[in-house]
Amino acid sequence: MRKLFVSADIEGTCGIADWKETELGEAQGEYFRAEMTKEVAAACEAAIAAGAEDILVKDAHSSGRNIDPSRLPEQVRILRSWTRDPQVMMAGLDSSFEGVLFTGYHSPAGSDGNPLAHTMNGGNVWVKINGVQASEFLINAYTAASLKVPVLFLAGDEALCAFAEGMGWGIRTAAVSRGVGNASISVHPNVAQRMIREGVAAAMAAPPALASQYLPRRFDVEIRFKEHYLAHRGSFFPGAQKIGTHEVAFSAPNWRDALVFLFFVL
Repeated sequence: MRKLFVSADIEGTCGIADWKETELGEAQGEYFRAEMTKEVAAACEAAIAAGAEDILVKDAHSSGRNIDPSRLPEQVRILRSWTRDPQVMMAGLDSSFEGVLFTGYHSPAGSDGNPLAHTMNGGNVWVKINGVQASEFLINAYTAASLKVPVLFLAGDEALCAFAEGMGWGIRTAAVSRGVGNASISVHPNVAQRMIREGVAAAMAAPPALASQYLPRRFDVEIRFKEHYLAHRGSFFPGAQKIGTHEVAFSAPNWRDALVFLFFVL
């Protein structure tokens, strides 16, 4: 595999436990932006050692301006800030890529696998796709599959990694932390980076079959918002329905339509 895509978040980065540690401009966030960079670099270095020649990294947290590009290998291009299109955290991905890697990813809204569990923003209680609580990883994995690009690897919290392994997609994982209430237990950052290198190397050596990463035939999406007026607003999206004081639903025969709904309503 010579051309890879990396989507990098921060709430699943080794050691992180508080929202202030995720914020650009916060003193507490400086260390974790550096750790985010190191984990991305570890994934890229392992991929390059296995033959990758062109890697596009999407800085996919908050401002989209967290990773230090100078700390990445020279074979890496980086997409910073936001394109404002429905692919969001997967912006820049197309069918010319041969594989996708995720780093720093976290458990979804409505779950307890990470003290910073959420899905896309803090305005919802949960997002469900075909009855399953949807993480940003699941949303973005579906985007990759819809473009026929296999997902190779995921690094993040233990609960999310267990979910990914249970999908049956053959994804290699590196669980660098475990949520416990409002806290997080993490491995040493050097160990996390080593786990990522080893996981990416294994994924590159024996990549999963694209045929195993199948999409559902239909997508039934439900969102429960924290504020009732957000459900009211979302109900005006064409085809959407308000199904409760805080809930809105939408069904689509393909992932692209579901993704556009999430982009405008979530």
